[in-house]
Amino acid sequence: MRSTTLATAEDELTILDPRTGATVGSLPVARPADVADALDAARAAQPGWAATPTAGRGRLIRAAAGALDGAAAELAELNSRETGRPAGEALAGIAAGVSTLEQFAELGPVHRGHSLRGSILAADYTVAEPRGVAVLLTPWNDPVAVACGLIGAALVTGNTAVHKPSERCPHVGKRLGEVLSPVFPPNVLLTLTGGADVGTLLTQQASVDVFAHVGSSDAGSRIARAAVFTGAHVIRENGGNDPLLVDEDVDPGWAAEQAAIGSFSNSGQICTSVERIYVHRAIAEQFCGALVEQARSRNREGRLAPLVDTRMRDAVHRHVAESLQLGARAAEGGAVPEGPGAFYPATVLLECTDTMDVMAEETFGPVAPVRVVDSFEQGLSLAAAGRYGLAATVLTGSIAHAQQAIAALPVGTVKVNGVFGGAPGGSAQPRGESGHGFGYGPELPDEFTRVRVVHVAAPPAIGLPGQAPAPGVTPAEEPEP
Repeated sequence: MRSTTLATAEDELTILDPRTGATVGSLPVARPADVADALDAARAAQPGWAATPTAGRGRLIRAAAGALDGAAAELAELNSRETGRPAGEALAGIAAGVSTLEQFAELGPVHRGHSLRGSILAADYTVAEPRGVAVLLTPWNDPVAVACGLIGAALVTGNTAVHKPSERCPHVGKRLGEVLSPVFPPNVLLTLTGGADVGTLLTQQASVDVFAHVGSSDAGSRIARAAVFTGAHVIRENGGNDPLLVDEDVDPGWAAEQAAIGSFSNSGQICTSVERIYVHRAIAEQFCGALVEQARSRNREGRLAPLVDTRMRDAVHRHVAESLQLGARAAEGGAVPEGPGAFYPATVLLECTDTMDVMAEETFGPVAPVRVVDSFEQGLSLAAAGRYGLAATVLTGSIAHAQQAIAALPVGTVKVNGVFGGAPGGSAQPRGESGHGFGYGPELPDEFTRVRVVHVAAPPAIGLPGQAPAPGVTPAEEPEP
């Protein structure tokens, strides 16, 4: 079967619907000259955009949110056709993008520096300045919401942006650019379509000041290595292998429901999906039985959307097949279904070991691999192992165990008694091979700016009325180290 995302020629991307295999459309791949022209145009536009008052930039980003809201139905339908995401979830992703743009329209004008007070006639403060030209490399699994976060933060802080959406959803990315770009002055926001070759070419350009990447850890590592030579700042939120630790004192049915939500939502194609499960032996039998039923009901009712393409499905099934060869047991799912598209069933794997790729690597599919542990401490030790550091979830009724997990898990986000959720305006810093820097939230504008430190002092001859001149540093004096 052909992959449901493929390049039919060196200069063209053709996308197939992952539900039916029907052609969605074809788009040109940016050539080296297109990359150079886009970066040159963004560079030329940046000083004028940076000179625009922050409140003015915020107003335009709010206008962009309105333009996106007006195109929501169209973009959601296109997203569904390109990636297989259910229409309602795709529409929710557009709404999240609108909300995110509105958030940065408000945060930009109040983005502020720090001040220090030394002498009464002196002041020290910092001024945040845009880095310059930002290249934004965004994923396919929530393409509009993620892109809007990076676009909003980059533009409101005075950077110009060149956006390259994933080659798995280039039509969504192109249309998003067509909706948002006209709101801003020319060349403030540009879009390039293409695959990994275009992304690699972008990372080699010394004219780029900051890269923001949301996607695989392998791609993120390549970007970080390339930036060593170009000097660009890198923000990256990359893959994860998020554990779920289930303690002995929780309701096994509720815990299984949480595990199913974490493993099967968006067909497991969420960066913070549950990728590996450690359950206490005391409740393992009940938990596993309930988790199998959660998966079985989803499969029976056809509730899972397809994976983004057959290439992704093949990668998921390789992990599953390898685990079965090494002794795991598929209690539900685990086989590639017949028929068109890129569907894969909700799968529960029991008797897993940590040497299996399905436990050690990011699978990014609707797979729930389970290992039974003899104690909370053993489960915590296993959950803390590995090269990723995105997020982790602990289900426990023990405050002591929750605090142990918070202290021990080397991840950017620890979730206690809920696989998803969090307060509005949240953010996180991933660890290890999951990335670096704040990839979203109120801290993201800090990533897109650099700080100028200013020290202002009065000349020695000037003093306050009725006071002697303030002492100052004379040429004969040495400043403190």
